[in-house]
Amino acid sequence: MQHSTQNATPDLIARRKAVLGTHSPMFYNDPLELVSGKGVWLRAVNGRRFLDAYNNVPHVGHAHPAIANAVSQQMRKLSLNTRYVNNRVVDYAEALLATLHPDLDRVSFGNSGSEANELAIRLARFRSGNTGLIFSDYSYHGTTLTLAQATTGLATSEPMGENVRTIRIPDATGLTEQEAQQLLAEALSEVDTAIASLQEAGFGVAATLFDPLFSTEGLVKVPPGYVEGLIQRVRQAGGLYIADEVQSGFGRVGRFMWGHELFNVTPDIVTMGKPMGNGHPIGATIMGHDLLEDFGAANMFFNTFAGNPVSSAAGHAVLDVMADEGLRERATATGAFLKSELTRELAGISRFDEIRGDGLFAGMRFTDPDTGEADPTTAKQVVEEMYHQGVLISRVGRNDEVLKIRPPLAFEEQHAEILIKKLTKIIRSL
Repeated sequence: MQHSTQNATPDLIARRKAVLGTHSPMFYNDPLELVSGKGVWLRAVNGRRFLDAYNNVPHVGHAHPAIANAVSQQMRKLSLNTRYVNNRVVDYAEALLATLHPDLDRVSFGNSGSEANELAIRLARFRSGNTGLIFSDYSYHGTTLTLAQATTGLATSEPMGENVRTIRIPDATGLTEQEAQQLLAEALSEVDTAIASLQEAGFGVAATLFDPLFSTEGLVKVPPGYVEGLIQRVRQAGGLYIADEVQSGFGRVGRFMWGHELFNVTPDIVTMGKPMGNGHPIGATIMGHDLLEDFGAANMFFNTFAGNPVSSAAGHAVLDVMADEGLRERATATGAFLKSELTRELAGISRFDEIRGDGLFAGMRFTDPDTGEADPTTAKQVVEEMYHQGVLISRVGRNDEVLKIRPPLAFEEQHAEILIKKLTKIIRSL
């Protein structure tokens, strides 16, 4: 069968812009129209297959039959307001909480990571009595008004909130131990300055919120002791630590279930989003029982859709598939293979530093070999060429100069070999 080389028809793109607006973002110079997916493969309208090495939302793989069956069966049976009692919801909550530290023993379900982070901030303000927030100076955690006023990694029309302070996340990639220690001292001094500024302005400190892998920042490698020092200072000022696990959680780092376990500290609140339902709209805000019980006593808070029986069926099925298929173990093995082979194949090429990330989440930061400055142009060129070669990846980082490789956990060594072969060929040809 002869397939068109066109990935999306101009007519459909025009219709999309007419209803979704001209600023609704699309990947790639030649937008991709997808019609189906299975595992780690996606099929375009022209019949061409693409290896998905980017999308984390279909966490256990596109169109996984176990997830589809669980959702379909429950939808035929009951999908209703969460103020009624249903065993599906309770069973899932128990299973989800069992994957976290025992102190994190209460969950409030939501519809997305944005909603989860919004509630987490509200909880932190309630518990601390303060309103001040500390974010990375290049991050993204959602689309609500509160989060838009703290977003530094995307363009927003909302001004930075007066109660928000931003800090540069230190990157110790390539540094000696002594240099990393000096960087640590400077970075923690910046945290002290941010806290003092919030206190002097009368906001106090309610929370710091960050992704434990610092994904949007470019998968930076923080110096040892930084996360622990940051959280210690925030807590001493009366604030809480919120771990945004939308990108780094659910076995993504392989050897741990949660990204925050990379550091020697337990969050006060953990948030998560759509990967927990393999793309079904569900999120969660998780905390200790004292916080939720106190908040509930003072607030009539509920959500008629979030965590309903269908959502809970999807979420529970994801946990079951992860256990049955050994996806955490696969993430560890495949991620290690990917990083070691890319390091070996690209040894001596000066356009990027060491392979970044953890588990099945890898990044490569491109720099100009003459100036050492960030090189987003080359990163974009690589992403576009990989697309034309049938492999989907993306970019991240302060200047969009870091390749972002974050596939579904169904990604295996054989898939990594395809990615490595195509990526190394492209980079060597630059």
